[in-house]
Amino acid sequence: MIIPKPVHLVRSPGVFRPSAITASGDALPVAELLQSYVDLPLREDGDVVLEADGEGEAYTVSVTPDGVRLRGSVTGLRHAVQSVRQLMSGGELPLVEVRDEPRFAWRGAMIDVARHFLPVAYLRTLVDQIALYKLNVLHLHLTDDQGWRMPVDRHPALTAVGGHRTESMVGPAGGTTFDGIPHGGAYTKDELRSLVAHAAARGVTVVPEIEMPGHARAALAAHPELGNFPDRALPVWTGWGVSEALFGVQEQTFEFLRDVLTEVLEVFPSPYVHIGGDECPAVEWETSPLAALRIAEEGLSGPEALHGWFLGRISEFLVSRGRHPICWDDGENPRGLPLRAAVMIWRDPGHGLEAVRRGHDLVMAPFRSTYLDYPQSAEGEPPGQPAAVVSLEDVYRNDPLPAEWDEECAARVLGTQGQLWTEFVRTPEHAEYLAFPRLCALAESAWSADRDWDDFRARLEAQAPLLAEVAPHHRPLQVSRAEAGRRARRAASRASWRPRPAAR
Repeated sequence: MIIPKPVHLVRSPGVFRPSAITASGDALPVAELLQSYVDLPLREDGDVVLEADGEGEAYTVSVTPDGVRLRGSVTGLRHAVQSVRQLMSGGELPLVEVRDEPRFAWRGAMIDVARHFLPVAYLRTLVDQIALYKLNVLHLHLTDDQGWRMPVDRHPALTAVGGHRTESMVGPAGGTTFDGIPHGGAYTKDELRSLVAHAAARGVTVVPEIEMPGHARAALAAHPELGNFPDRALPVWTGWGVSEALFGVQEQTFEFLRDVLTEVLEVFPSPYVHIGGDECPAVEWETSPLAALRIAEEGLSGPEALHGWFLGRISEFLVSRGRHPICWDDGENPRGLPLRAAVMIWRDPGHGLEAVRRGHDLVMAPFRSTYLDYPQSAEGEPPGQPAAVVSLEDVYRNDPLPAEWDEECAARVLGTQGQLWTEFVRTPEHAEYLAFPRLCALAESAWSADRDWDDFRARLEAQAPLLAEVAPHHRPLQVSRAEAGRRARRAASRASWRPRPAAR
């Protein structure tokens, strides 16, 4: 009945048709959120009662012949609202008792808006979609080699120059075919603040990511003086893969990054700020006179040591501002990562064990089961990352906590999230096709300790009308390969998108 599967749900015969909602105090904004979904009036004598009580994310829903009662903290009440939204059919609710709380605190979805810019209206819709399934983090990948989308008043060239490229590669990294179509875009601070507020009202935290010290080509196109060779001019990158262009390690670069992050912190109140940190080849640091000078000044062992030193300086700045840094893992050896940073494990779940032993908190994001830019089946799918398939079942069977980890290591796992990189994704329709229903599966792996694949499939199919309403471009649940291929091609090729009417 509900996705993700609740800890406890008992259904009794019969239904109840609610007529009005009542709430007061801290529960009132959540009641207004429920009202926007189910179109019931707010009255003092309503038969749907919301009570704000307690802390944490636990909640209860009780539907009896006499009425409906939702209880929990404000956060828990938001989850209760989403469960009621899923239970409601034809204006009626089944008689049920639900007691529920999440397994993990971090239940996220990452969207890459750097490779291909996506409108803020779509991001608001994505927030509505993930909130329905109790995902509570929208990780916004705002900068990369191919584009800079974060407005920075002190450095307007970042979006004016770094937000645009002349064309895009067609096909996988290392290819030689380009589309010849200019691409660009950036958000305004007002748009981002509005997105943050929209998400917060639904219990979703927007976590910004500013990539460093690698994936910096768009920034260096705007400000070549921040690179390892300040006299060199580079365009915004039109290719995919890993660029060798890194931020330089001169003091001017850190002054710039403090400027950028100061403005990021003003827009995003998230406790966590993502600073990238992976895929950072040291080729330029091995040949840059500026890097050699810094290595000597700091007494570092060599160019490779600049990676951890760089991230450590940025982490110290964020901590001094009351925020927690988080970065991608960069392989089997996490010793170069600053101890203050949480780590997203994407290459292999096994890499997380060494990280937790060093004292890092983790978000598990292994690419084999959480990277949604990979095709969902071997046939009939739009172009995507080659060499692997990440099916709905693959995502569902992702367990953020490896069974062999002891309690001390397990306590370091914050949760999990799905990643939607957009090298191949040009439109919101295509993004939605790739995200759903796989994010439904990820939501259950992040929330529910007691899971069963067949039971999940049955609940997902029972919710097909709701999924079609909230994500009409989702990949079909049951369809022939030929029809799946036709729908995938349509989703990938649409050049325009209009937002659906959104709840308040």
